[in-house]
Amino acid sequence: MVFKNCITIAFAFCFFSMAFAQDTTQQVVAGRVNSKEQTTKPYIILISADGFRADLADKYQAYNLLRLRKQGVAASYMLPSFPSVTFPNHYTIITGLYPSHHGLVDNSFFDASRDTSYSMGNKKQVADPYWYGGTPLWVLAEKQHMLSASFYWVASESNIQDTRPSYYYIYNDKIGIDSRIETVKNWLLLPEDKRPHLITFYFPEVDHAEHLYGPDSKETEAAVHFVDESVGKLNAMAASLHLPINFVFVSDHGMTVVDNKNTLKLPSSIDPSKFIIPSGDALVHLYAKDKKDILPTYQALQKEARDFDVYLTEDMPKQWHYSRSDDHYNRIGDILLVPHLPKVFNLGNRSTSLGKHGFDPDIPDMHASFYAWGPAFKNNMSISGFENVHVYPLIATILGLSWQKDMIDGKIEVLRPILKK
Repeated sequence: MVFKNCITIAFAFCFFSMAFAQDTTQQVVAGRVNSKEQTTKPYIILISADGFRADLADKYQAYNLLRLRKQGVAASYMLPSFPSVTFPNHYTIITGLYPSHHGLVDNSFFDASRDTSYSMGNKKQVADPYWYGGTPLWVLAEKQHMLSASFYWVASESNIQDTRPSYYYIYNDKIGIDSRIETVKNWLLLPEDKRPHLITFYFPEVDHAEHLYGPDSKETEAAVHFVDESVGKLNAMAASLHLPINFVFVSDHGMTVVDNKNTLKLPSSIDPSKFIIPSGDALVHLYAKDKKDILPTYQALQKEARDFDVYLTEDMPKQWHYSRSDDHYNRIGDILLVPHLPKVFNLGNRSTSLGKHGFDPDIPDMHASFYAWGPAFKNNMSISGFENVHVYPLIATILGLSWQKDMIDGKIEVLRPILKK
């Protein structure tokens, strides 16, 4: 199947891996062991299928996911955090913090303290712990002497709080799915003191297909079936080991079709010499070099705005948790431009893809997926939509890990009812 390898024109994680020689070797942090207490804990495989919109399992009859969610829990949708893009939302799921609180506020943004911009396409920056606030689940686990492993996740390559997963891979698109599943099996067959109890696993295929061909395409249908078949293999492998393994299947965001022919250019009200402007299509940040230019530019933009909304950071919608008062790392732009669907910005006058995300999380096409099954979860349970910050305390609870309530935005009360005890 074509989706066994990355699509050449890649998005999300594959975007930056293509430009570098790809390291396919497993990274192992030597000397770690599970404490005796942690060897008795259950296991969780946290799967992310990038761009797997909330309706896709039903839309394309994903046999295994439909079957497995009946054995566990299915949410009508999971609400991504704003902006509904890949890096911020993967890091939100793994830290329980909104993007404005963990610092990864977009796929690309400017940081005044370093006077430089972060980009998901910059491998050196992606591996630099400076950019990542909060405590990822693998850090929480390792600091409590529970081993973790990652077959890809945003920031899993970074030495956050001087801690990486015990076993991890630098993101690459060269390792086939069967080899990846075999690696997970080998992790779970390690001696108890060396066996990871938290494993993250990532699929890029659906996001890639949706960007290039749209969510209604035969290519997206094939990608959904590839993910579904792979999850079925993972689940069958796990069942053969007779261990208390739980699965949490999520996505970071949804996808919608945009007008990629009649795109929005940089508004004439903006003087590019006065602002730092990172790349963006569903959200454009304007960082003023001189703060006195903010208000007059904002006022001029209000008069010019037709197919987009313009916000001062102080006045962002409250439900987005993305205002100046939320911005713990001072990384959100002074002025923000948000296009009206189906419009998107195209600041570089390049061809742009048909499928896009990054818009208001409340838009149904932006909704993400959440399914969970295994011995920790109730059976055949359906729940309403919830915010993705609540996944963190759910997983920590199942693994018996402790955390301080003020270190995350998520609340265990939201998802505790889906647990058997």
